[in-house]
Amino acid sequence: MTEETAQGRLATAIDPLVAEHDGDSGVIPLVDSREAFAARILLARQAEYRLDIQYYIWRQDITGTLLFEALHEAAERGVKVRLLLDDHNTAGLDATLIGLHQHQNIEVRLFNPLKLRRPRFLNYIFDFRRVNRRMHNKSFVVDGRVVISGGRNIGDEYFGATSDVLFTDLDALLIGPVVADVENDFQRYWDCESSVPLERLFTLTKPRDLSALRAIAERYEQDPRAQAFMKAIEELPFMQELQRQQLDIYWTPTQLVSDSPAKALGRAKPQQMVAHQLQQAIGTPQSHVTLVSPYFVPTQAGVNELIAMADRGVDIVILTNSLAATDVAIVHAGYAKWRRQLLQHGIQLFELQRLSPLARREQRKERRQRLKGKERFGSSASSLHAKTLMVDLDRVFVGSLNFDPRSAAINTELGFVMHSTELAERIDEAITETLPHYAYQLKLVKNKVVWVERLGKQRTCYSSEPGASIWRRLAVRILERLPIERLL
Repeated sequence: MTEETAQGRLATAIDPLVAEHDGDSGVIPLVDSREAFAARILLARQAEYRLDIQYYIWRQDITGTLLFEALHEAAERGVKVRLLLDDHNTAGLDATLIGLHQHQNIEVRLFNPLKLRRPRFLNYIFDFRRVNRRMHNKSFVVDGRVVISGGRNIGDEYFGATSDVLFTDLDALLIGPVVADVENDFQRYWDCESSVPLERLFTLTKPRDLSALRAIAERYEQDPRAQAFMKAIEELPFMQELQRQQLDIYWTPTQLVSDSPAKALGRAKPQQMVAHQLQQAIGTPQSHVTLVSPYFVPTQAGVNELIAMADRGVDIVILTNSLAATDVAIVHAGYAKWRRQLLQHGIQLFELQRLSPLARREQRKERRQRLKGKERFGSSASSLHAKTLMVDLDRVFVGSLNFDPRSAAINTELGFVMHSTELAERIDEAITETLPHYAYQLKLVKNKVVWVERLGKQRTCYSSEPGASIWRRLAVRILERLPIERLL
């Protein structure tokens, strides 16, 4: 936090609020996908001094291009922009990233970069052990005063701007002392051995002229889909409330948990990793655990721990993707084989449905009534992407961490633990209201797993993975029997 940023508009608005709350950080949950995009685009446009941005995925689609251009516009105003992306998902982005990097106020680095830019798959054949480790962190820091972080990457599917997928996700906008912690964490990633400036990478790709980036952004702005999306963004009450500083803020002790970048090299010590830090920050659950994770692979050790908690009276609720909703069926196999055992011990399991248009006319009315007000952009499919953990309705974790071996041991992750009963109750209420309408509840009937779907007062039971093809179900059954958990 520099003397320069202390004089900015954000500092003037935020610092007096922070001073009133004695070391607590302010938290604003970003549940609505459009609000999550609105917050990023508005803050990028208000930045005066510095933008430090770190992501696993950045798509070159409507929202990704508009945010790239927002960074370019900020740099034109004199804002110093630092962009750190994991290289695994940058296919097709080289020209844009090199063009941005050539701007005097923009620096771009790639984390754990692929040495061969094309064809990229050769890296996974000859250098798999290294490139299999990825930076899954997500943070968007503005003028050292505001950070947005959580589960969302940058792309249309994460912000409700696509007609194909609506990711049910969760971010938080944070102000206060925790922002300095995120800045320091960004700096250690920026300076680490795995972060490589673009000029050190060999590529024959020519840089995209930034005037071309602006032209592409303008074309997107003329696209009817983008116009409808941006009109909806501008009309959000959230936008007005954010600009007028009228949003409800949860003031709470907030702790950053973050993997050391050495994890990407296989060198991190246990205490330098999120799994250990999260356990220390959350403590031992006494009464209640709600876990939300798109990829849930508990492993034998995790199952034993969950069962031990349930047996001593802890109420446990787990929400993950159904086989039809997940985008990674192989990961589902690492969860499916434990379902019966978890249910036998009273652990409640819910699986998010794949929400798609129903072909038969007589079913449409009932399904639409159920989803009224929920599918705001007419999405044809829904997939869970949020990652959160609530303990004893008192502690809340929000971040990038999936509850699987890959997040625990291979990828780097980042998140926040907030000690707030009020915030925990709000998120718990949102989940409780959502589950009956969007998720199957799993039950045991004669020791067999069944999926119960609610449509109003109607209950429908399925004896096999609903909505999934027989071939997809068969593949999962085969994969369940293979010793692949540590790779998931």
